[in-house]
Amino acid sequence: MPSKDYNPKGNKRETLRQQGVLNPRPQNVKHPLFQDSEFFDSRDLVQVKYEMLREVGVEDKAVSQSAAAFGFSRPSFYQAQAAFARAGLSGLIPRKRGPRSAHKLTPEVMEFVGETRRAHPALRVEELARRIEERFGLHVHPRSIERRLRKKKPQ
Repeated sequence: MPSKDYNPKGNKRETLRQQGVLNPRPQNVKHPLFQDSEFFDSRDLVQVKYEMLREVGVEDKAVSQSAAAFGFSRPSFYQAQAAFARAGLSGLIPRKRGPRSAHKLTPEVMEFVGETRRAHPALRVEELARRIEERFGLHVHPRSIERRLRKKKPQ
């Protein structure tokens, strides 16, 4: 059975975007492999990084020359090289930075937010953030509170 990311209509760009591997700057890829090729796709970030690493490692090309031809900086090349050495091909898949969730807005904090909003419906999120910091010693950005409250509302 195909995975949920399988795209039978061939919209590769959308599939790459869904998988988090859409190259944000495909126009910067100037390497001849990616010019007028049906196989090599400058929108596929993993493929571009792999070919860059392969060119340096197998064909013994200069890092700065290869990085530029594939649309990367030298530091980006070394980051990709280290990620590939550590995790193989999957190391070339970009990882989201930062926390994976609103980790400060625990159920206890959200219960406090709910109680406070019921008692003071007109209270602004900036004031809620101040009260959270006062009560729990946590600095929470007002936008984080807004996002969590919007997520909790029934549609």
